[in-house]
Amino acid sequence: MKLASLLEYLDGYLRIARHPDYPTAVNGLQVEGPAEVRRVCAAVDASEPAIDGAVARGAELLIVHHGIFWEGLRPLIGRRHRKLAKLVRGELGLFSIHLPLDSHPEIGNCILLARALGIEPLGRFGSYQGTEIGWWGAVELGRAELAGRAEGVLGRPVQVIGGGPDCVERVGVLTGSGAFVEEAARLGLDTVVTGEGAHHAAIDARELGVNLIYGGHYATEVFGVRALAAHLGERFGLIHEFIDLPTGT
Repeated sequence: MKLASLLEYLDGYLRIARHPDYPTAVNGLQVEGPAEVRRVCAAVDASEPAIDGAVARGAELLIVHHGIFWEGLRPLIGRRHRKLAKLVRGELGLFSIHLPLDSHPEIGNCILLARALGIEPLGRFGSYQGTEIGWWGAVELGRAELAGRAEGVLGRPVQVIGGGPDCVERVGVLTGSGAFVEEAARLGLDTVVTGEGAHHAAIDARELGVNLIYGGHYATEVFGVRALAAHLGERFGLIHEFIDLPTGT
């Protein structure tokens, strides 16, 4: 498949141009690769092991959630130069997609995690510059049972900050760093499932009566890139593979 055609499809499907994001996200094609794409790899982060893995698998394109420009304008020396050199020498393109992937209604991190937890989304939650990123839904579960479900889905222990009720009914899901406690309280949510939060989020949660379930930044954000690679494989017949490189956070 032509890289140009694939990029045109991704731009439309993911609504990149219309979706606000952090300036250093730099959504879209970050490093140009071959003009023809047959094999796609996906990873959460544009780390050296991810790049090495995609090159070893013979991929022409690596799709990531966190690209190579998060630190902003920095000299291309040391590890930054190594990563760029490996992409160029390995003839591997790099495509990064951040908040548009978190918020996507079909293959987004937030909606896929919500459904994996048995929460059917009823509305949006977690606003960034006027655009909603996460979802909320209704359940009838004990807080401990929901935490157990999260551990099963994420494959790792979760941290529970019990600021809200033992029986949960309205749960917000916002992957990555998404402890939007004040917004959750305004919406009448009693629980937020996210990856991680700032120090003050725990205090906010207890003062506002909201449970927080932290599942890890990486673990809550594997869903989107994995689903996007599978979507491209199904739609365009591309060979695809997810490279799983947990960070432990």
